[in-house]
Amino acid sequence: NACIAGFSPLGSITEKHFDDIYNVNVKGVLFQVQKALPILKDGGSIILNASVVSIKANPGFSVYSSTKAALRSFARCWTVDLKERKIRVNALSPGPIDTPGLRGLSQSEDEEKQQQLLDALAAGAPMGRAGVPDDIAKAAVFLASDDSSYITGIELFVDGGLAQI
Repeated sequence: NACIAGFSPLGSITEKHFDDIYNVNVKGVLFQVQKALPILKDGGSIILNASVVSIKANPGFSVYSSTKAALRSFARCWTVDLKERKIRVNALSPGPIDTPGLRGLSQSEDEEKQQQLLDALAAGAPMGRAGVPDDIAKAAVFLASDDSSYITGIELFVDGGLAQI
């Protein structure tokens, strides 16, 4: 998982903003996976770290959101591309997860402001709270394991129900 995010509303998106985010979030993922293919065992699993923002609109977040939608598309397409090798490809889409990266979007060192951002993002989820990194880790372990051997091409939302409403 490598990604960068940043707010920039339509009308103020610069080419640099676009290129910076797409180079890491889309181009980087594509070429990293492609480079790993020769050493990836047949029957293996690829998990792409997408995001609930690929289907939920957030002001000023269109460039980042579209990169996560691209990863969802990669999961579908690569599932077909890799079917002969029986390599499963799935997208794991977190919602608001309490991480330093998400807190950093508040653009403040003040923990109270960071918590306010986290609470605001989590408020729309039926679970009414932000997730924790362990929530994502458990889902990733499942997708990587043989317990999910008949699951491929999906997008698994780990978002407290946010994508469903």
